[in-house]
Amino acid sequence: MAVYFDHRIEAPPSSGVPSQLAWHPRHPILAVASSSSTSGGNVDLFLQQGEFVESCHLERPDQATVLRWHPMKPLLVLGWESGEVLLLSHPSGEQNPLPPTHAAPITLLEWSCSGSRLVTGDQMGVLAVWKLDARGRVQGTPLVKRDYGKALSCCIFRATPPAEDMAVLARAAVGGDERALDQFTWGREGKEGRGPKSSLQEGLVFYVSTVDGKVHSVDERGRTAGLLALDSPVQKLFYLEKREALAVVTESLTLSQYTLGPEGGAQELMKVRPLGLIQVMEEVWDLERDDNYVLSLDEALGFQRGELINCVSYCKVLAAGTSLGRVAMWRMMLQPSNSRTESRVSWKLQTPTETEGNVTQLQWGSGLNLLAVGSVSSVLILLEHVMLSHFSQQVAAVQLAPSQLSVSLSAEEPPLALRTHIHIKGVCVTANSVTVWSGKQVIVYELSAGALRSTGGFQCDSQVLAVQADNIYTVEPNRVQVRTPQGTVKQLLAFSEAEGNPVLLSVCQTYLAVGTDTAHVKVFDLTRREAKAHCNAKNLTELIPNLGALHSVKCNASGSQVSLLVNGRPDRKVYVYDVEMDTMLHFDFFMGRPLSSLSQDIERRTWYPTPRWSSASTPRWDHLEPASTVFFFFFSSQADVSVVTFFCTQEHGLLLHDVFPKPPGLQGLLALHVPHYFFTRKGAGEEMAPPTTAGRPPHMVSRRPMRDFVGLEGCEKSTRDAMLNFSFYLTVGNMDGAFRSIKLIKSVAVWENMARMCVKNRRLDVARVCLGNMGNARAARALREAQAQPQAEAQVAVLAVQLGMLEEAEKLYRSCERFDLLNQFYQACGRWQQALETAQTSDRIHLRSTYYNYGKHLEAMGDRTLALSYYEKSDTHRFEVPRMLQDDSGSLEVYVDKMKDKIIYKWWAQYLESQADMDAALLYYENAQDYLSLVRVHCYLGNIQKASEIANDTGNRAASYHLARQYEGHQEVKQAVHFYTRAQAYNNAIRLCKESGLDDQLMNLALLSNPEDMMEAACYYEERGSHMDRAVVLYHKAGHMSKALELAFATEQFSALQLIAEDLDHTSDPSLLTRCSDFFIKHSQYQKAVELLVAAKKYHEALQLCVDQSLTITEDLAESMTVAKETGELTEESRRELLERIADCCMRQGDYHLATKKYTQAGNKLKAMRVLLKSGDTEKIVFFAGVSRQKEIYIMAGNYLQSLDWRKNPDIMKNIIGFYTKGRALDLLAGFYQACAQEEIDDFRDYEKALGALSEAYKCLSKSKERSPGEQETRLAQLQHRVTLVKRFCQARRVCDEDPGEAMSLCDALLEEPELDTAVRTGDVYGLIVEIHCQQGRFQQVGQTYTHHPDPSNTAHHWVHGARPWPNNTVAPNTRC
Repeated sequence: MAVYFDHRIEAPPSSGVPSQLAWHPRHPILAVASSSSTSGGNVDLFLQQGEFVESCHLERPDQATVLRWHPMKPLLVLGWESGEVLLLSHPSGEQNPLPPTHAAPITLLEWSCSGSRLVTGDQMGVLAVWKLDARGRVQGTPLVKRDYGKALSCCIFRATPPAEDMAVLARAAVGGDERALDQFTWGREGKEGRGPKSSLQEGLVFYVSTVDGKVHSVDERGRTAGLLALDSPVQKLFYLEKREALAVVTESLTLSQYTLGPEGGAQELMKVRPLGLIQVMEEVWDLERDDNYVLSLDEALGFQRGELINCVSYCKVLAAGTSLGRVAMWRMMLQPSNSRTESRVSWKLQTPTETEGNVTQLQWGSGLNLLAVGSVSSVLILLEHVMLSHFSQQVAAVQLAPSQLSVSLSAEEPPLALRTHIHIKGVCVTANSVTVWSGKQVIVYELSAGALRSTGGFQCDSQVLAVQADNIYTVEPNRVQVRTPQGTVKQLLAFSEAEGNPVLLSVCQTYLAVGTDTAHVKVFDLTRREAKAHCNAKNLTELIPNLGALHSVKCNASGSQVSLLVNGRPDRKVYVYDVEMDTMLHFDFFMGRPLSSLSQDIERRTWYPTPRWSSASTPRWDHLEPASTVFFFFFSSQADVSVVTFFCTQEHGLLLHDVFPKPPGLQGLLALHVPHYFFTRKGAGEEMAPPTTAGRPPHMVSRRPMRDFVGLEGCEKSTRDAMLNFSFYLTVGNMDGAFRSIKLIKSVAVWENMARMCVKNRRLDVARVCLGNMGNARAARALREAQAQPQAEAQVAVLAVQLGMLEEAEKLYRSCERFDLLNQFYQACGRWQQALETAQTSDRIHLRSTYYNYGKHLEAMGDRTLALSYYEKSDTHRFEVPRMLQDDSGSLEVYVDKMKDKIIYKWWAQYLESQADMDAALLYYENAQDYLSLVRVHCYLGNIQKASEIANDTGNRAASYHLARQYEGHQEVKQAVHFYTRAQAYNNAIRLCKESGLDDQLMNLALLSNPEDMMEAACYYEERGSHMDRAVVLYHKAGHMSKALELAFATEQFSALQLIAEDLDHTSDPSLLTRCSDFFIKHSQYQKAVELLVAAKKYHEALQLCVDQSLTITEDLAESMTVAKETGELTEESRRELLERIADCCMRQGDYHLATKKYTQAGNKLKAMRVLLKSGDTEKIVFFAGVSRQKEIYIMAGNYLQSLDWRKNPDIMKNIIGFYTKGRALDLLAGFYQACAQEEIDDFRDYEKALGALSEAYKCLSKSKERSPGEQETRLAQLQHRVTLVKRFCQARRVCDEDPGEAMSLCDALLEEPELDTAVRTGDVYGLIVEIHCQQGRFQQVGQTYTHHPDPSNTAHHWVHGARPWPNNTVAPNTRC
């Protein structure tokens, strides 16, 4: 919370009515233009507190029209009615007029972003652009001069995009970003002068408007172009850098936004007309949210009805001046919304600041929250100041106004009001005094007899001050002064130049902590008459890397530890310097403590999602804890503020003790005094207590108990110490120490408070001990039963509920996502709306039960209408609503007719029946489609015929049964049997049929009924001795096969026997199966007999029957006769014999595949292969040979395949070679290769391939093992001779083209061989000779060769007649011969 100090400017006597106000954007300098009828126009400069700068006073006969400060330098440009433009320097007062350019009043002055350009404009439309040097002087004539013909109103420069951060670019370049590397290199070259200019160059494009609503753009070269033409004069121009857009506000309060193209064009984005006060464009007109805000004055804060707003100004705070001399201020508040990325914006109106006269001007400036307020008669400077507060020795002082304090001596006594004549900038209180200072003056007030009186004061320029007992500590360069209340210096505490100047003071009990501007800390002991150094000055930069300036220095009550906060750089840590150990402790609010031997899980979580916006306020140590164990402070993140408490010891360092949100209605922390926190209240709201008596200030201090001391606020010191020790040991996990600290405590309240602590720390083991000492058996039992819950948070929540900590229980249930327990919790607390929301969103499985319980609650509260709707939602209205409305029959009947529900109809009909209203009951039974009740009521009324119609039409079983009982009672057996049948009560129908001798109907009913009834009917037929076939059938249907067969054989029911036999299988009695098979053999039904024999496991008899009667053995029958090895029914030998007999039968009947299968199952693969060869199924033969892996089978398969047309199928040839090879029949393989060679010679005359086949044959034959070695040698010699002849013929053919003579010699030699035809056909040799003669042109020799050597193969004849039998590319001879 803040107040505003008002400083009236020290205006000279010659000044008149203020007309213009202008703050420098960086320096606290205010320029005020005024007008007087005697002196004309004046311009004066004033400092922060209104001090007049005499050297900068200006007087002119005409008025100043425009004031503009240079954006960087303390240089003011002024425009006058005469057209003069003047530059005024501060503080020298040097005046530099611009060359005469304007002849009309100046209406426009605007600096460029860096101040290197100045734009001037007048009422005649003349615009000039000036260039200034580094000293702020104009260089010659204007760079640009334009005449727009209309008065100029506004001007704004187009800002260039901000330059890239070089550190960010460097990191990105190292990470491999090529774009960043290019920009980084370019930027470095620009700085060194070897490349283009830096990206920080100033933007020189600007936009200027005229009073006729036109907006023009001017580029860097001074070229102008029309940009916009509006309907109303322009009041203000804004440039939006992020969107590169131009915003325009006109006199008609129209707000427009335009995007600016690269070539100077503009396109409209939006156009609105505001309805009231608005903030500056960027803030109120949020381009992302597209929101606007209407702000008004609140009479509850002191504003009056009809009070008008004259002027507004915005700088983080929106200020508005009113017609009654008040300044209203709105602060923008960001409140978190449901979305993670967006926040809700709201504006909070502050208490107004009172001024004199009608406020006509407001101007924020200098970045120091300075507000200039101009009225008709004077100018005030308002300086924002945070409200002060201090607490010490049970005395608290809180600032209410710039010169007023509220001093509280205790929570019970009314506060005292302290008013001074100075603006209070600091306050310190002790048990007997209140000291205030303004930065220049110190005043001391004594507390005595419930009143305050001034006892001393002195002038002092110290910006910080501390008080201990009767000593006042002030600072000056390199030392701390110890003064009396009258200002007398008693002692000087000197600091060396290296230690720096003292800037921070803090007193705790009898110790003084001093922080310097060089980040040194020193602690003094104040227990003696003179202050003594408690430790040497410590340079904190040695312990904290990259340390900025110190923001806060606070010591504890024993002077052993000093807490530190650092500013000047982002830091999310709090530091504690241990004076005795010379070590630095710290706690990171986002990562927890540094890793140590002590672990606290709660410290390791991230506290807030946006660390760059988080901050911590000044810590507070407990002034009465000499062991320096507890301190706390505020921790804020955006709109969230939390209070964090720590234990601080040398052994364990910083230990997180408690975290809780700042209570609503409270402003800030004041102090910690175990067992209480002290907060300052807000200036207005519920927490603001009314004045106790007339003239007394309100209570501004609120006392709240610590978490561990709720209910123990007034406990004695021993109990307080024990509780504090218990909390500490519980935090560090030392359970023995925790129990030792409280073992002597007998108070139930203390144990209850410790149990509450266990909820916060989630220590259920300690909680059990606390509950035992409390004697709370119910809570102990609930905690024991809660151990069944898998989540620890759910168990702790049960403890919290038992202790009445409902808010904590709710948070725990939510944290462990036990929404079912949370739902029950809300119901038990009577928070039904939250229970319903939880059930609808997160606990859908219990939604109906929640609706039902809420309905019961509403019924108990008497709200039947709403309870009815929730009964309907829970789907229990069919029972609960009639029960609830049973006393109001009229309402109930209306509800029944409205719902049209069958169950409700039935309930209502039953109610009417109980009231003897049968006609109405029948109507509602019919609506409910309750046919049983309809039949029952009609039977009761004697309308049995109507009941029969209903039963027949509906087919309702219950109704039919009831009606059958009625007919049976009236001895109408047939009708009773009929309706028993419709009701499917077959046993009752069978009973009546037996009693009445209805044998025909009995059979049908028995077949429809269960096996028991079938047996009963079959016995009935058997006893009667008639209809024995029906008895057999019924025994069969009932599952008594033996009884049915015996009866069938006894009565020779052959047809029935056949039906029974169809249901016999291997599970039936073997004797029955044998008997039935004999019966079927006797009657020549051999197939059925075989099946029964197989079912009886008489496989040999069945097989013999098949052989004798020439029955076909199907695959199913063969499989049924195949006995598995695992069963053990037959020995292995018998099983193999049976399978071979089955295979023999299958082979005789021509089923070779089945025979092969059975031979294989019998293990006789050779027979299986022989049978398979008879089938001629080549594919299965190849497959079977491949899987059998037997030599004989391979050879058999190869022989079979060789009998096929293997010449046309390469796969068969491949399989032949493979089978002979696997079967190691190399002699057979050699014969196959010889056959292949002969095939190549006979069919294709391809002796080359034949030679290859013969070579393979020779290899195979040489490896084979013949029975007779002599025979093998003979075969090898013959084969070798054949190979030699073929080789010689191939050689002759190869050389016939190159050496015909050699070829002729080879052919002649071949013809001399005695057994040439065994290897080479003679005709082929003659043909080669003819070919050679033809090639040589010796056609006469061709004729002689053909005449003298007849060719059996007729090959030469082919050559003579032009044929070409050779497979090579030999050219055919000339056919003319």
